Amino acid sequence: MSACSESSYAKSGKAKKMLAKFGMVVALMFLVAVTAATQEGRRTVSNPQPEFPEIAKKMNLSGVVRIEVIIGSDGEIKNAKVVGGHPVLADASLKALKKWKYAAGASETKELLEFKF
Repeated sequence: MSACSESSYAKSGKAKKMLAKFGMVVALMFLVAVTAATQEGRRTVSNPQPEFPEIAKKMNLSGVVRIEVIIGSDGEIKNAKVVGGHPVLADASLKALKKWKYAAGASETKELLEFKF
């Protein structure tokens, strides 16, 4: 490619588009790596699944509940905060989380859990 055609290539905006695509690919790879690391988090020792509420059956409810939990170094859930989902399904998820236990760790851990109904 000649110097003249390289200059027109850069001026045409194609280089900017390629750079933007490259940046998006790198960002996506980073997001996938972070998500995989989060999913590998702390190992559960006991994790009973939530019971499907009778009222949810009658209302024909379904969906996903997302709950952010803080796990203490002893493996107990110290805090649980609902960040998405129907309140009826969220209550069932929170009730089940009271029985969850994680392996002990060096420090507190924050994880995002999903329950599919």
